[in-house]
Amino acid sequence: MITYLYWFLVIVIAIGLLALFGKKDKWKPGFIVCGIVLLVGLLAYYFHFEQMFVKRYGGVMSVSVPEGQQHITATWKDDNLWIENYDPETNTCHFNEYSKGNLLQGKVVIKNCNPVALPPSPRVFSPATADAKTTKPVVP
Repeated sequence: MITYLYWFLVIVIAIGLLALFGKKDKWKPGFIVCGIVLLVGLLAYYFHFEQMFVKRYGGVMSVSVPEGQQHITATWKDDNLWIENYDPETNTCHFNEYSKGNLLQGKVVIKNCNPVALPPSPRVFSPATADAKTTKPVVP
């Protein structure tokens, strides 16, 4: 929702400036200013506002898991998204940072990670153990 509001305001400002220049019969500078406003709005969104909107105000963002990897987890550090994926072919875990505009991307590689091969957690409840607790043992 916040993303739609942002783009609505950017477009209203651009069209308003175009109309203002159009009233004075200065269409060429009007289109130039309109294009500059739209370009600045696009760059500001991509390099500053996108992740901030997603984290703080419930915006929408899409990130794809690389081919051949399995997604493990994702977390936020400040306004940057960190995603952990597992590559079973190389047995490594990859932490990738998605920063604003993807300019400063951090990456951490953990070798011999193998998180999928961990033993499953023990079952807390099973019907067999429930019956054993409620049934009294037979004493000969």
